[in-house]
Amino acid sequence: MKTRSFESVHAGDALPELTIPITVTLVVGGAIASRDFTPVHHDKAAAQAQGMSDVFMNILTTNGLVGRYVTDWAGPDVRVRNVGIKLGAPNLPGDTMKMQGSVKSTDAATGEVTVEVVGKNGWGNHVTGTVRVVLPRAPR
Repeated sequence: MKTRSFESVHAGDALPELTIPITVTLVVGGAIASRDFTPVHHDKAAAQAQGMSDVFMNILTTNGLVGRYVTDWAGPDVRVRNVGIKLGAPNLPGDTMKMQGSVKSTDAATGEVTVEVVGKNGWGNHVTGTVRVVLPRAPR
């Protein structure tokens, strides 16, 4: 995978869409990996007792997927400065999340790029946010 250079991106550039099937394995695996043992993320009966139809994704898994989306686009030499997200509709098994993003701004002084991200599922926006990254400069 090639790393994007700062000079190759511009405000308004769209990132390619990423489709993520939401499975029980993804939801439970993400909760375990992030050491979030809250029952609603791995126990269907506990989630149903809280009014949900099934287990649902935790914020740490969502945060990781947002980071992955931007770093897959930017390349392996990118430095992530900040990930700021807000959750909306839950991610439930059997649904699909479609990640979309665009470059909101660039800062020539720092090499920083701000990317706006939205992850939508069948209920609406699961996640919205911004990711700030530093891209390397192109060789002169």
